[in-house]
Amino acid sequence: MKTPVPRATPLQAAAQTGTDLLALRAQLSRAEKAARRAPPLPPPPRAARPVPVKAQREAELDGVNTDDFSLARAHARLRDAVYDGRYHVCPHAIGHARAEGFLEHDIMNVLLSGRVRAVYPDDHRWLVCGAFEACGVSLPLHVVVQHYRDGHVDIVTAFVPKHPHHIISRARLAVMLRYDDERIRVRTAQAGNRVGYRSKGKWKKSA
Repeated sequence: MKTPVPRATPLQAAAQTGTDLLALRAQLSRAEKAARRAPPLPPPPRAARPVPVKAQREAELDGVNTDDFSLARAHARLRDAVYDGRYHVCPHAIGHARAEGFLEHDIMNVLLSGRVRAVYPDDHRWLVCGAFEACGVSLPLHVVVQHYRDGHVDIVTAFVPKHPHHIISRARLAVMLRYDDERIRVRTAQAGNRVGYRSKGKWKKSA
């Protein structure tokens, strides 16, 4: 025979409900204390405000295109020209390479692995930025390329920039390429004072 299960009386049920409520209150109280003791969450990062471009810089970048679509399109055309061998290295680029310690294959590596940073629509030129390695040190290298409608490109010049992340204006680019010819130009420095002396006297010839 089955033993009958004793049913809880209303008084016992009320006591059990009160015990459950006390346990729940104690659990909530412990959770609130733990939340107060926990270190505060860091504030959400503020969105970086765009830095306004100076008026002089806006004037320098007049006629220079830097939107992503134009840069990606220029880089695709540049890679196709290099892979197909439709390029020519100008004497100005060779002169800079000899003077600044990089080689023609360094220029080609920049054209393939670098990125087009600026497009000069009026001059049909691109500014390609990359780097080359010299004595175990990576140095920035900028290459200026002129493109034609038939797909050929001229590597106008290449140089080690003083400011690697600075886009060259059209005026500055024109000054750099003003003497883009095969003649060698020599500039003779005037005789000045010896290092460490403040007087304006000229160098003295040794007896």
